[in-house]
Amino acid sequence: MNKCHITNEIRKFRFLQSEMTQQELAEKVGVTRQTIVAIENEKYSPTLELAFKIARIFNASLEDVFTYNA
Repeated sequence: MNKCHITNEIRKFRFLQSEMTQQELAEKVGVTRQTIVAIENEKYSPTLELAFKIARIFNASLEDVFTYNA
């Protein structure tokens, strides 16, 4: 059985936002930089609440930032 996971475009959006650092994003959404690193590297799937917070920071829809691969 294939494992489902979430892919993301966080790195792309960070660079479109004046090259926002992982630390800056982490502070804006209330998590550690290591959490942002893990999400970007697809080693950790964010909670729905965190995913919405990240998308809101980038003024983007959830679907623009995250993709669910079944």
